[in-house]
Amino acid sequence: MDREPSERADVCVVGAGPAGALIASQLASDGQEVVVLEAGPRFDRSKREQQMEAAIRPGDHGSVWEMGGDRDAFSASGERYYPLNISRVKGVGGSTLHWQGMVMRLHPSDFDGSHDTDDPAWPINYEDLRPYYADAERALGVAGDADNPFAPPRDGAYPLPGFPPSYSDSLFAEACERLGITMHSVPNARNSEPYDGRGSCVGYGTCQPVCPSGAKYDASVHIEDAEAEGARVIDRAPVQHLVTDGDGRVEAAVYATPDGTEHRQTAREFVIAAGGVETPRLLLLSASDDHPDGLANSSGLVGHYFMDHLFAGTGGTLDRETRQNHVGFLTSECHQFYDDPGQAVEHVSDGETVVGATDEALSPLKLEFLNYAGPSPVELALSGEEWGDTLLSSLRESYGTSIAMGGLVGQPPRKENRVTLDTSTTDDHGNPVPDIQWSWGDRLERSLSRANEIQHAVLSELGVDISWTVGPADTGPAYHHMGTTRMGTDSEKSVVNPQLQTHDVANLSIASSSVFVTAGSMNPTLTIAALALKCADHVSERL
Repeated sequence: MDREPSERADVCVVGAGPAGALIASQLASDGQEVVVLEAGPRFDRSKREQQMEAAIRPGDHGSVWEMGGDRDAFSASGERYYPLNISRVKGVGGSTLHWQGMVMRLHPSDFDGSHDTDDPAWPINYEDLRPYYADAERALGVAGDADNPFAPPRDGAYPLPGFPPSYSDSLFAEACERLGITMHSVPNARNSEPYDGRGSCVGYGTCQPVCPSGAKYDASVHIEDAEAEGARVIDRAPVQHLVTDGDGRVEAAVYATPDGTEHRQTAREFVIAAGGVETPRLLLLSASDDHPDGLANSSGLVGHYFMDHLFAGTGGTLDRETRQNHVGFLTSECHQFYDDPGQAVEHVSDGETVVGATDEALSPLKLEFLNYAGPSPVELALSGEEWGDTLLSSLRESYGTSIAMGGLVGQPPRKENRVTLDTSTTDDHGNPVPDIQWSWGDRLERSLSRANEIQHAVLSELGVDISWTVGPADTGPAYHHMGTTRMGTDSEKSVVNPQLQTHDVANLSIASSSVFVTAGSMNPTLTIAALALKCADHVSERL
């Protein structure tokens, strides 16, 4: 492959995940000369069935998406260990190659700071992003039903019909109805019917880490669209740093190729779309005499306010069939406690309080009804040492009655949570690796406990023998990296403006969840896509 720089480029995009892919596709279709630089490889779609098989077999086969080694080295020196590489994919498509595929809009309250917390407001509101949300849903091919009474306002139906509720959703519905808890469908970026040249979901059930059929959206779709419009995409070309000229504008992106050669890609506009960790790292690696603290960092906030969503869950077994692991993704959830997480839960019939109300400050809660509780028969069979009738008997005894709920709780923005450089450890090109400094705080722990209380109430009402709970003491991240180059109107308190343009460098934009001011508790990819389309519009206007 030719990895030489283009002689002329209007836009250089760093990163070929969902944000970079959408921006490249839109700008290329507008007639702009676009070059995309991607650190990882281009994966072969025809090998995804082999990847799926490798992922479900027992034993350490390494990452099916080739993560690990010096290229992906990191540090985690904070109060809480952050397992960064579990969540990342470097390659054309980015983390959408192994994501779950749930796509919800943030609520108006997430933008305007009206949650009963100290969280700041964004410099844009829901209405500003509303048309871009609709465009993003069409671009990703979102399947959904407008049955969520707690969802923000929208115009028109989803592009595709939603997936029907799973069998275990019907079991949860009995208990939720008695408790006055509303279940509704989950919008998914996977085809419920053929769309955009891709077939409908065929139910492999291995959505994480591999969708072999291509029914689940990944960003390579828009990379291919961009290339069809004339964009160049150079894979295995990690950007080492950005170079500025005497006028304070980015002049070139310096990238390395597999043979160790460094090249300079010049352009009129540059967009960093490398995620919530690699974006601040690249800005810090671009320190120079003119920018001694890193590029676009006059505020000193590059890397600060790192956020994630934390998982809350509980489960056990039921005295009847639950049919788990028939579906590899969620079909029902509950946003009833999103804008009012402190509300009480009572039996509808007699008003008996099951979970008391509280006026303590809590993060929004998103509750999920899982379709993949307990081990699958395939996992049990592959990991066991039995055969024939003995194996069949063990499978029947171990599989079929597991059931569980999950949920996400948004982490409040804390300045001390940050991504910085660990100069004591270097990657395969000799650059300092990212260091994640991560901690939680009381509000997050209260919110996790609240989610567990509601989950226990539902499962107890259903008659589940509860055997496990993941809550404040033993939770972990959802691997949604947010907040490290936050958006704002004040250049002393933020890194980018509402147009996603850095305050300090006029021809440098950032399209990433790193610009999030708050985390909310919704999966972030749809908002990333909406912001990317907004960013593309602003870049196009400047060109």
